[in-house]
Amino acid sequence: MQQTSGHQMDPLSAMKAQAWPQAIKATVAVERWTLAKPFIIARGRMDAVDVVVVTLEADGVTGRGESCPVDHYGETTDGVVALATRMTDMLCVGRSWAECHDAFPAGAARNAVDCAVWDLVAKHNGKRVHEILGLPQPGLVQTVFTLSIDTPAGMAEAAAAAGAYRHLKLKLGKESDAGHVEAVRAAAPDKVLIADVNEAWSREQVISNMPSLQKAGLRMLEQPLRAGEDAGLSGLERLVPVGADESCHVADDLDSLKGLYDVVNIKLDKTGGLTEAMRLLTRAEQMGFTPMVGCMLGTSLAMAPAHLVAQRCAFVDIDAPLLVGADRETALVYDKGVVSPPEPALWG
Repeated sequence: MQQTSGHQMDPLSAMKAQAWPQAIKATVAVERWTLAKPFIIARGRMDAVDVVVVTLEADGVTGRGESCPVDHYGETTDGVVALATRMTDMLCVGRSWAECHDAFPAGAARNAVDCAVWDLVAKHNGKRVHEILGLPQPGLVQTVFTLSIDTPAGMAEAAAAAGAYRHLKLKLGKESDAGHVEAVRAAAPDKVLIADVNEAWSREQVISNMPSLQKAGLRMLEQPLRAGEDAGLSGLERLVPVGADESCHVADDLDSLKGLYDVVNIKLDKTGGLTEAMRLLTRAEQMGFTPMVGCMLGTSLAMAPAHLVAQRCAFVDIDAPLLVGADRETALVYDKGVVSPPEPALWG
């Protein structure tokens, strides 16, 4: 895991140092991708996902970004399209993204635009995004493979079927969660296991489940309590490291989470793009949090910028294309959970 110096240039300052493309043309489109099989978490089930794709063209090059509207955060596909269009309209009349970025809220709309801008600026300047940001050449990363909520026997069967993947992420949120973890551990004794409760537990459930999770060798427990109720973790012995997902969107959220969480999950659909994701990553490292990169559902176009964040993360969850079961013509290469850096034709 590569480390930062702690004095990394702000991403927008790095962007300002590059030549800015002129006469930008933009499109904002919605794509529906049917999942390979239902994706089930504590909050519900998904059979397909709608993603928003922003395409920016200028000076003979094209930049693209993809995001996934999240209804849990009050987003709708139409609302994300409308907000992303407002942002791209500003670019089309000559405003630079470095001037506009911080005026818009974090979320899926800004994510799609921000990632499209980074892709466009990199191609316009004949560089890769990591070069512009002063980061090392990205290498391979190991992603988890996510198992949906099921019966203990069903999850154990899914774990056994996922034999090619060394790291598994278990979706939990039921009364019998300890039994689910035990069943998966028995079926996959050598796997690295993490689990995500998606805000479904009480403080009492955290306390009661911790010993069995520790015994099963769980490496990390993600978002057990509802966002906003984080104080419920105060004073608990964290026998397993606890991660903040829904409770942590942007860098400014970190101050209230210190001492309650060990890990922060950086998702570009929460941060509103790569710019704020890099800010959150650097600040989390400075404050002593263990960084994780995660994702909503989507294709390799959404995972590509997250792959850059993953270079400095102890936990990597960018398996969405595996769950979708289909991908773009130019896509990330997934080989038994090992993910290669994106080719320029995909992103960055």
